[in-house]
Amino acid sequence: MVADPAWLALKNAATQLASLQVKDGSVPEPKDHGAAASLIETITVSIKDLAPHFPHDGAYLHLLVQDFSKWLEQGLGVPDFLDSLLAFNPQEHRINGLGHLVVFPMYTQNGSTNRHVEAVLVEVIWPEFIGELEAGNYSNKLFVPLRFIDFTPGYDSNSAVLFPESVAVRETPTFTWGAIFQDREAARFRRVVREAAKVTRLELPADALELLENQELTQETFVMWDLIHDRTHMRGDLPFDPFMIKQRMPYFLYSLEELRCDLTAYRESVAIEHDEAASPEARQHAKLVQYAVIFDRIFRFAITGSRVRNYDGLGGQLLFAWLHQHHVLHWTDTRLTIDWDQVPEMVIALGREIEDLYWRSIDRPKLAHWLAAYQLVAATLTPNPASTWAKGPDALPLTAPLREITDQVLDDEFPLSMFYEALNKKMAAVIESTSGMTGTSAA
Repeated sequence: MVADPAWLALKNAATQLASLQVKDGSVPEPKDHGAAASLIETITVSIKDLAPHFPHDGAYLHLLVQDFSKWLEQGLGVPDFLDSLLAFNPQEHRINGLGHLVVFPMYTQNGSTNRHVEAVLVEVIWPEFIGELEAGNYSNKLFVPLRFIDFTPGYDSNSAVLFPESVAVRETPTFTWGAIFQDREAARFRRVVREAAKVTRLELPADALELLENQELTQETFVMWDLIHDRTHMRGDLPFDPFMIKQRMPYFLYSLEELRCDLTAYRESVAIEHDEAASPEARQHAKLVQYAVIFDRIFRFAITGSRVRNYDGLGGQLLFAWLHQHHVLHWTDTRLTIDWDQVPEMVIALGREIEDLYWRSIDRPKLAHWLAAYQLVAATLTPNPASTWAKGPDALPLTAPLREITDQVLDDEFPLSMFYEALNKKMAAVIESTSGMTGTSAA
């Protein structure tokens, strides 16, 4: 499929069309309209040529051609692809190896914030044991795990998600699916952890080493991790307005939410590993999820991205420091060692701390919850010496609007430790090299 002339023509036309679009997706210059019309014709003809390969997406691809035509007829203003978006339902066809052609004007998380036309060829990853888990205690009807086949430049980035909310539409619909590119996550993980283990002289257990050698095994492990993580966002004793709705809050609250979901995936994987009723494949991957959560968090998340409100980075720092301060992770004689038999108890204990914070939040005012969350993080991580929040409630404008209190949080409220500063210098080039990776390019 990647060499199909229709796909190559579509990919090239979408890339050229994106160069004519501005941030909101429109093509404002009249002088560009002739070229845009020609490119849209190439795109729509290519979609029609490729459609027979994707009969399960027939209604979507038909409406996709119509949305391109309407956009052109209406003068190439801000695009509206709501009709085709509503017809695209990959969550209804979670079949291992099933392909999809995805074309939308959209931005890409961790990539471009421009709503430009992007085209992606993908395949579903849905091994049998994942179907068993999803049909049992881990139902997640919205979750769609994918691997890349090919893509336009917007996905030649760190973006590993495909979300319908990124598509240009006239009104916000109810979202019914969310897709994650597990092959990219797995490939990045393998490269970064391999180098980090070398730099820190960490001796990896045999089954953890297998993750670094086997792309398929690792991406299936990430499918299991994300299956449980994703469903956790709306489960548990949550603050009234949990973090799924866009709102402006101190970034450490997002750190705790993402970490809570990861630690839930870890805890549930420990349970599955020891569940004799689970399939051998589920139990094997459950053990590997535990390694993946720890290594991705402490080695990749903690030092990836900028230091501007990096909530995933903060979660990685917190997990590392928690394990170190509870004496199951050691940095001695310039060598990292981990007491693996003690790790599950300590990881689960951190998860309980966050869950208790959430449980108590239901009886607290919002600002009191924010302060308690800050105290939880600051009990393990040292705040920036310039921090106002670290001085306590008396230093904050508590009677001001919440926005002003949020503004008191520094961009780098919890700076990297000396360990991470040193590790970052040695790992920066490797982490940068993972941009645009796929399972195929990793091989």
